[in-house]
Amino acid sequence: MPLPPALFIAGAGTEIGKTYVTAALVRSLRAKGRRVRALKPLASGVPPLHDPTFAESDTGRLLAAQDIAITPVAVDACSPWRFAAPLAPDLAAAREGRSLAFDDLVGWCRARLGEAEADETVLIEGVGGVMSPVTDAATGLDWLKALGLPALLVSGSYLGAISHALTAVETLRAHGVTLSGVAVSESEGAPTSPETVAAAIARHGGVTVGIVRRGGDFPGNLV
Repeated sequence: MPLPPALFIAGAGTEIGKTYVTAALVRSLRAKGRRVRALKPLASGVPPLHDPTFAESDTGRLLAAQDIAITPVAVDACSPWRFAAPLAPDLAAAREGRSLAFDDLVGWCRARLGEAEADETVLIEGVGGVMSPVTDAATGLDWLKALGLPALLVSGSYLGAISHALTAVETLRAHGVTLSGVAVSESEGAPTSPETVAAAIARHGGVTVGIVRRGGDFPGNLV
């Protein structure tokens, strides 16, 4: 399946492996000789840049996948809005006495999309699930629709993941979002195999589904 020049990585839920899947996709595209820019504009639960654990943050993992050194400039270019609390961005921002304007977020993303080269793929990773709040008034779905990008939906393989993924698929379709596919990120300790989860999502959702195992590569059927 050919990948579009820009893609929004959306989640069927929170803490299910969006960043791992995005990083795996970055590595897969780079191995094929494709230039990639992976962005995580909103990032919560991020330690200070000087903290040794920063490399394990979402931003740190995306920079590593692109072979970009962790510097203040590189971090700001990947994740301009970073918050310490592991909460939805609007709540995390409020805890720090900060605010986040939806128009600023969308404008920043559009600027990065506009400056991309013809041979460059831009990946924008969202936060939480499709309907997770990003500001006081907007959700991840509003963000995705404002950018007009196709979406790659990331699901886990935990108990309940099938329902969560199918609900997200129907929500995206109802709002006219083009769905590039679903990546099932293997959940630790899940009672069923990721193959079982993927097959059910594909059967009921009528969508291309691939599996990203822990420590594994991005599935070839989604690129």
